Amino acid sequence: MTNKILELSQKYENDIARFLVDIVKIPSLSGQEKAVVDRIADEMRKCGFDDVGTDGLGSIIGKVGRGPLKIAFDAHIDTVDVGNRDLWHFDPHKEAHIKDGRVYGRGTADQKGGMASMVYAGKIIKELGLANAVTAYMVGSVMEEDCDGLCWDYLIKEEHFRPSLCVLTEPTSLNIYRGHRGRMEIEVFMKGRSCHGSAPERGDNAVYKMARSVLEIEKLNERITSDEFLGKGTVCVTEFKSVSPSLCAVPDASSIHLDRRLTWGETEASAVSEVRAILTDQTAEVVVPVYEGKGYTGKIFPMKKYFPTWKIPADHDFLKTAVASYKNVFNQQAKVDKWTFSTNGVAIMGIHNIPCIGFGPGHEEQAHAPNEWTPVDHLSKATAFYAQYADDVSKNFD
Repeated sequence: MTNKILELSQKYENDIARFLVDIVKIPSLSGQEKAVVDRIADEMRKCGFDDVGTDGLGSIIGKVGRGPLKIAFDAHIDTVDVGNRDLWHFDPHKEAHIKDGRVYGRGTADQKGGMASMVYAGKIIKELGLANAVTAYMVGSVMEEDCDGLCWDYLIKEEHFRPSLCVLTEPTSLNIYRGHRGRMEIEVFMKGRSCHGSAPERGDNAVYKMARSVLEIEKLNERITSDEFLGKGTVCVTEFKSVSPSLCAVPDASSIHLDRRLTWGETEASAVSEVRAILTDQTAEVVVPVYEGKGYTGKIFPMKKYFPTWKIPADHDFLKTAVASYKNVFNQQAKVDKWTFSTNGVAIMGIHNIPCIGFGPGHEEQAHAPNEWTPVDHLSKATAFYAQYADDVSKNFD
């Protein structure tokens, strides 16, 4: 079966690349994904999917098969914006193109390449009759860039969709990943007392108060623990604001925003407690904000900005099967590693404990970068791996 899978993935390589160009040409910021959802739906139907639809938040779900094992493949189909246009050598959307074995454009690596490969893996699963043993769900998820995990938290809680396992197709350079650090956002608010800037001693400067705490947060970053596999947790100040009656007055309020990366064993409660303990003003308010963005369907599904750490055990059967599938497809041993950034796995496994592995075309360092690209051969190789893994998993588990 492996030889047939490899033959078909090579046969469809140009189709996969052209499909990727098509969906990259369609801008799809978080909450603005409808046009790209429609294009993906057309390709799924063209590839013979058994069912194609969307959930209430707008994620597209294509189904292939009728087997007892439910396996989901996930690719978020929203992208970040283009950033400084002057850093791009071409229009990031309109001029998406294939050149010298690469597909160029915003979202090629992060992560519409995974979506393109997933669709054609579904086609191969159907053509080779693998659909009798497995039901594969190809999920093009929305709003991940704004709030990773929200789309799947909604899908599981509100749509009651719970697969047996999930393959995350974020870029892994064709390695197998088994986890990543969690993350959360923390906001700190301090109050002062304003007065005229000509006599600052009459007031209580909220910026000075916060600045002392900022220096303590810098020291806190050095003390955060590390995990042998996931590495060190981190904290950094990413925004500092103040409020004042005028530029001639002492600020009466200040706030900071923290990016906190969580290693194994760290939680929302432990991270918040660490921040509270080092604040120089113990009357300060410490808040974990809530995301309340609106999807293109008009639905709002609030989610606290706490995204738990996750890792699948190194000896988990689903992971061992992935390593075996890799050997079948590529005739070499797989490298098992982790992401530096965060994925929808924070909800799928971090919150809901559904086992996840990661395997995707493209390179992580291309995410959010100007002149973004992904290799054409990664697309066909990822397609082959997804089909092979679906076949292997269906034989070993029910």
